[in-house]
Amino acid sequence: MSSSTVTEARRLGHFIDGEQHAAAGAVFERHSPATGELVAAVAAGTAADVDAAVAAARAAFDHGPWPRTTAPERAKVLRRFAALIEQHGEELAALDSEEVGKPLRLARGDIAGAVANTEYAASLAHTLHGESWTDYDADVVAYTLHAPAGVAALVIPWNFPALIVAQKLPFALAAGCAAVVKPSEFTSSSALRLAELATEAGVPAGAVNVVTGVGADVGAPLSAHPDVDVVSFTGSTVTGRAVAEAAGRNLKRVSLELGGKGANVVFADADLDEVADAVVFAAFFNQGECCVAGTRLIVERSAQDALLERVLERGRRVVVGDPREDATDVGPLIHAGHLDKVEGYMQEAKRAGAEALLGGGRASVAGCERGHFVEPTIFGGVDPASALFQEEVFGPVLAVTPFDDAEEAAALANGTAYGLANSLWTSDVATAHRVAKQIRSGTVWVNTTIDGTSAIAFGGTKASGFGREVGREGLLEFTELKSVQVRTARRGLALTQDAPAPSAA
Repeated sequence: MSSSTVTEARRLGHFIDGEQHAAAGAVFERHSPATGELVAAVAAGTAADVDAAVAAARAAFDHGPWPRTTAPERAKVLRRFAALIEQHGEELAALDSEEVGKPLRLARGDIAGAVANTEYAASLAHTLHGESWTDYDADVVAYTLHAPAGVAALVIPWNFPALIVAQKLPFALAAGCAAVVKPSEFTSSSALRLAELATEAGVPAGAVNVVTGVGADVGAPLSAHPDVDVVSFTGSTVTGRAVAEAAGRNLKRVSLELGGKGANVVFADADLDEVADAVVFAAFFNQGECCVAGTRLIVERSAQDALLERVLERGRRVVVGDPREDATDVGPLIHAGHLDKVEGYMQEAKRAGAEALLGGGRASVAGCERGHFVEPTIFGGVDPASALFQEEVFGPVLAVTPFDDAEEAAALANGTAYGLANSLWTSDVATAHRVAKQIRSGTVWVNTTIDGTSAIAFGGTKASGFGREVGREGLLEFTELKSVQVRTARRGLALTQDAPAPSAA
């Protein structure tokens, strides 16, 4: 068992204007999804708390130093922020592991990603420049610039708490924005700790604020707040629609990274051993609670039996267990209600005629009898019209469906409302490029899955949202393009016919 654990219950308030505010009044109790133990009591925020946080951010942006700080200085602060995240990596990983239920060794990977994102955002601060025009008119110099958008509301889901904060906050700060972060009520600890570390790194008071609580009481008023200029939301498609509607009433910019129903599309000429490893990883990583999870295996019919043999052999070796144990591959689901939902999808799949090739029910773990565990599950013969094929289960459940040609493969990959990320496996270069163009998703991985770097923009299409995170595009989400036109000689503008003729000078 790893020694990096957090067991003492925490009482958490908001972080507003550079200070932690002790929880007062109602709290949301967070219990470990593995053991049922109380691990945190989180302040149940209200619209008044949102108002206070937005006011602090508004003052920091309108009158504070951060938007007026030079790009090199912002980059220096963000590099210090990245170094502090790395320095406190074990603490942050333990917080996320305990509250999410993800294996601690995988939570460490999330923190490494948060460090990388913050370092890359620091480098991007130097790249905020526009274009110039000097020769379309002899007496005009014109240019564009990317101005900070203002106050950014950052709404964070529960599955990758620290990592997704770091997909948004460092980029907003690099652009010169002030931010209000709303973490999930289930996983608030790491966001609050990151706000403290940002302040320690030199981000001025008010430029980073965190308000905890449930969506109806905090997320909704934050999204609709008239003093918020841009909203960046990651979460379900249902909630994303509500966020977009609330933000639209004030005509503020919105970026939405929503649900997914990713597929691994496998042609018979692919390396089936490598594919099998990737399929099991993509389906069961983070308990399947991952928007880019490969929850559909769309495989060429002639290779289906050979690939399934390999996938099932690897799937049987996946260890469901206590997330604190180094040997654990899959931990508990986030809460009991979500466990019921995932189990409901499995029961419906059986009623619809799909064959449970592996798992198919709840799992028990010694020492974690109150945990919300489910077996890694694989269903064969899944009908493309079924709920298991069409809907985001958000659990470790894989649906297998065969295809006969490339056109059918692309149609099946595109055959859901979602368009976030899909994977394509083939040894034929022509097939790879042709089918990748046909698949409608923000990301298409070829001969890899759940891959990428801080430099490559990420986001979805269709019901998976719009806008981009990370990469230069992720930085530009937090800017407004401004055009400046400077005339160096008199133009001689006149409305009336008897006005003096413009001077030749």
